[in-house]
Amino acid sequence: MAQIGIVGSGIGGIAFAIRMACLGQQVHVFEANAYPGGKLAEITLDGYRFDAGPSLFTLPQLVDELFALAGKNPRDYFQYERLPEICRYFWEDGTRLHTHQDPDKTATEIAEVLGESAQNVRTYIAHAGTKYNIVSDLFLDNSLHKLSTWTGKKALTGYANLHRLGLFDTMHNSHRKRFKNPKTVQLFDRYATYNGSDPYQTPATLSIIPHLEYNLGAYFPAGGMIEIPRSLTRLAQELGVTFHLEEPVTEIRCTASQVTGIKTSKGTYDFDFVASNADIRPTYERLLTTLPKPKKLLNQPKSSSGIIFYWGVNRTFDELGVHNIFFSDHYKREFEAIFNGQTMDEDPTDYVHISSKVAPDDAPVGCENWFVLMNAPANSGQDWDHLVNATRKNVIAKISRILGVDLEKHIVSEDYLDPRRIETRTSSSGGALYGNASNNKFAAFLRHPNYRPAIKNLFWIGGSVHPGGGIPLCLSSAKIAAKLFQENA
Repeated sequence: MAQIGIVGSGIGGIAFAIRMACLGQQVHVFEANAYPGGKLAEITLDGYRFDAGPSLFTLPQLVDELFALAGKNPRDYFQYERLPEICRYFWEDGTRLHTHQDPDKTATEIAEVLGESAQNVRTYIAHAGTKYNIVSDLFLDNSLHKLSTWTGKKALTGYANLHRLGLFDTMHNSHRKRFKNPKTVQLFDRYATYNGSDPYQTPATLSIIPHLEYNLGAYFPAGGMIEIPRSLTRLAQELGVTFHLEEPVTEIRCTASQVTGIKTSKGTYDFDFVASNADIRPTYERLLTTLPKPKKLLNQPKSSSGIIFYWGVNRTFDELGVHNIFFSDHYKREFEAIFNGQTMDEDPTDYVHISSKVAPDDAPVGCENWFVLMNAPANSGQDWDHLVNATRKNVIAKISRILGVDLEKHIVSEDYLDPRRIETRTSSSGGALYGNASNNKFAAFLRHPNYRPAIKNLFWIGGSVHPGGGIPLCLSSAKIAAKLFQENA
C-alpha cells in the first residue's frame, strides 16, 4: 500500500483521491480552506444561497463513474435532473430566444427568431457531437505526453479527421461562414468562454462544446452545485481518505528528481507519491522552489477570470430561467478589452444564473438568488475597486433596460468575487478560472502534463493542466493521472 498526499481538494483532487483509494492506497488530502471543493463553494446571505463557482453541470456520468468505481449506487449519494430548457438569450434590440434540451426544438426556435435554416442548425449541432467523439477519444481520456497516445488506433482516427476539427480556423470565423445572422454567430461564439477563451482567436475545434448541452444535456444537482464536492467527499471518506482542512501546504518535499513528501503549516509528512491539484504557477513558485521551472508553460497567457455579483433580489421575474444571457452589442470589443487591454468593456455580456427557479429554498418566498457573472481579465494589478464598481453600474443599467425594470431597487442583499478574491481563495494564478487560455491552435497541446518523468512520483491534476478547466475536464485529469499512476507505480 502506497502513501499518497494530495495538495488541494478541488474537484480533481477529490476525484484522484477516490481513484487512489479504490486502488487500495492510503490517501491524505491537504486543503488550505475550511471546506473541500475549491471553486465549487457556496455563499449564504440573508436567507439566499448561491453556488459561488461553476453553475452549469454537464456530463454527470463522470461523477457517477466515481461512485460506480467504488461499488456504490450514485443515487444513494447524489441526485440531479436534466433541465428541459438550456438558456434564455436577450439582446438590447428586444430579441429574445430560448434554447432547449431537444436539439430539434432549439433549431426550430433559432430558425423562427433569427431566420436561420433549421436544418443548418441541426446539422451544426450533430457535427459538434461527431467532432467531440473524435476529440474525446484522443484528447480527453489520455495523456498527450505519451508516444502511445499518438500512435494508437484512436490517434489514427483523429489524424484521418483532422480536416473536420477546425484546427486551422477560428471559432468566430467558422460560425460567421456558417450562419447568416450575427446573433446566431454570437450565440455559438459564447461557448469559447466555457474554457476562458476568446472566440475571435480560439480554434474552431472548440465548437465541440455546444454538444455537451444540446446533445448530452444541461443538468442541475439537487442541493446545488455544492453537492458535487460534498457527495464525493463523503464517498472518499468512506473509502478511508483523510482530509486535512485548514492545513495549507508550504512545500512539496523532493530530492533532485523525486518527491518525498509534503510540508504543511502543521507538520511534515512522508509520502511515496504526491499529486498537486493546485494551479501550476503557485505550485512551482511556492511549493517546488528548488526545482527548475517550465518557464514557457508558466508564462503562457492566462484564461479569463470573472467578476461575479451575488444578488438577493426581492421579487421574481417570469421572463428569466435558470440560465440567462444578456448579450453585449459590442462582442468583439468586449474580448479585445479582456485579452488585449486587460480591462473590462463598458458593455459586458452578463450571465445570470438563478438556481431558485428549480430550487425554491435557495431564496426567500417571492424572491430570487441572482448569480451574475461577467468575463474579466486575470489579475495583473488592475484597479479592481474601480472596475468592479463601474461593471456593477453598467450591468444593472443594461439588465434594467432590457427587462424594463429598475433592478437596483430590488437588490436587497449583495456580495461579490473579483479576480483578486478568486486568486486568494483558490490559489489560481491571477484568478484565472481555467488556467491558461486556448487562444491559439496549439494551446491544447501545450498544457502542463499530468506526469513529468523529470520529477518522479509527482502527478498533476486540475484545471491548469491537461486536458483543461471546468468540472468535466478536471474529472478527466484525475482519471488520466490515475492511469499514469498505475503505469509508473
